[in-house]
Amino acid sequence: MQKSEYEVMGTMHKLMRYIKGYEKQAVLAPLFKMLEATFELFVPLVVASIIDTGIKNGDAVFIWQRCGLLVLMAAIGLTCSLTAQYFSAKAALGFGTALRKDLFRHIDTLSYSELDGIGTPTLVTRMTSDINQVQNGVNLTLRLLLRSPFIVIGALIMAYTISPRLTLLFVAATVVISLIIYLIMRATVPIYHDAQNGLDKVTLLTRENYVGARVVRAFSRQADELAAFVETNDHLRNIQTMAGLISALMNPLTYLVINLAIIALLLRGSHEVNNGALTQGEIIALINYMNQILVSLLRLADLVISVTRALASGMRVNEILNTHTTMPDPQAEELAADSAAPAVDFADVTFTYRGAGAPSLTDVSFTAKAGETIGVIGGTGSGKSTLIDLVCRFYDATAGTVSLFGHNVKEYGFAQLRHMVGIVPQQAVLFTGTIRDNMCWAAPDATDEEIWQALEIAQAADFVRTKPGMLDAPVETAGRNFSGGQRQRLTIARALVPKPKILILDDSASALDFATDAALRKAIKDKTEGMTVFIVSQRAASVQRADHILVLDDGLLAGDAPHNQLLKTCDVYKEICLSQLSKEEVEKTL
Repeated sequence: MQKSEYEVMGTMHKLMRYIKGYEKQAVLAPLFKMLEATFELFVPLVVASIIDTGIKNGDAVFIWQRCGLLVLMAAIGLTCSLTAQYFSAKAALGFGTALRKDLFRHIDTLSYSELDGIGTPTLVTRMTSDINQVQNGVNLTLRLLLRSPFIVIGALIMAYTISPRLTLLFVAATVVISLIIYLIMRATVPIYHDAQNGLDKVTLLTRENYVGARVVRAFSRQADELAAFVETNDHLRNIQTMAGLISALMNPLTYLVINLAIIALLLRGSHEVNNGALTQGEIIALINYMNQILVSLLRLADLVISVTRALASGMRVNEILNTHTTMPDPQAEELAADSAAPAVDFADVTFTYRGAGAPSLTDVSFTAKAGETIGVIGGTGSGKSTLIDLVCRFYDATAGTVSLFGHNVKEYGFAQLRHMVGIVPQQAVLFTGTIRDNMCWAAPDATDEEIWQALEIAQAADFVRTKPGMLDAPVETAGRNFSGGQRQRLTIARALVPKPKILILDDSASALDFATDAALRKAIKDKTEGMTVFIVSQRAASVQRADHILVLDDGLLAGDAPHNQLLKTCDVYKEICLSQLSKEEVEKTL
């Protein structure tokens, strides 16, 4: 068995556990299908009796009786088929729901490192298209996997009871068609896998184009983006065309084999009829059994194609399920803060992103005491966001130690850590619902008083009061019914509601005017006693009143001191200030 075959078997074994809870439906569906098939196998014999007895003897009563029997078997078969489809659909839907839930839960356990490596478009495709494909494969498998072989084997047995010699034709045709199905399945599995990967790329380009639509149009890059999309889409088309061409061979080849077998059956059967070994009705029955084999094998072929696609998609889903986080939740008991220890302590911290050629932070060391305001400033790519990501433990330091209140950040359970550290990211993200819903994300039991207090500090209370319904005012998708500055203030308020011990503002006031920014910083300092605040900003004016400022330059800590001291000792900081303010304005801040 090849490696790919081992992977297929492993995928099937792992995914089938999601059928748990629907075992009864998974058993009843194929049983009812086989019951339907049983009635179908007796139809050729009934037809043969009509020809050999009813028509031959001109017995109208016998003919009507047998026709009534055919109608009864058809009605029972239809009932069995509908019942089987109900059970298979219920089991498949339950399977898909359980798999989708588990995959979503598993993705939530992955760290930023794994998520960065996989990519959002890939996750979306596997959560939607791939799982739907697997779900469809389960549905068809329950309905046809046992029915089709049952019909084939049953037809062979029934044909054998009529003519053992002519049954050899049935066996030969079945073996040849089975070989065709196996070879086509083996050839198409890797192609369908490549097709799904191509779909990932198309999804990525589509997402990038729509998210960055304004930028694309601002630089008149529509033609270039279209060319890139067409190239990727054409590649996907070529892969799907190749898979389609190989799969398209299935029906013609099976029809060819069956038709040749029927021709041989008629040629040989005519001699048997002339010799009196077989009746005309029995020949008709044999041809019907041959056609039953044909139809069943064609359905099996369609099943194989669907299962092939499902297996390719299942392997892709399994890849995500087999991706384990490098940052497991310690789920430790809540740790008591050491009041004598710094709120944040970096000791020789170095961090390198996965696949990056150089570290983003190198040997960074600093301490931040409880209640201090720490400014973080530096040029683009200097490592500002990386530094605060390590405080939140979105990533683990490659070397060195990050400690919060006397404990290594790795010792905290994620629940305690997330409650302890409030972060306002660069991109202000609001969720569909109401203002109250968004404010209660980190504190579900927050009172209106606590929410309004947070809104006041964030300089958001005034415009919230103007909204119909105030706290119950609706928030549309991504907060599009609010301005950029309003969204930023609401996200700041959301982080303040649970009253974290550490508050991180990651360039989260970039859309605010200077007056609002200043009022925000003053309110945070005056009304959040004991809270350690990190202000990450490109603006020197936003950090100059901090207790001390961390100046980052290409991943190195170029300075760690108050504003006045840095202007005298840190050339990097002085250069940043002079690039934003005149020399006279800088001197006034001393």
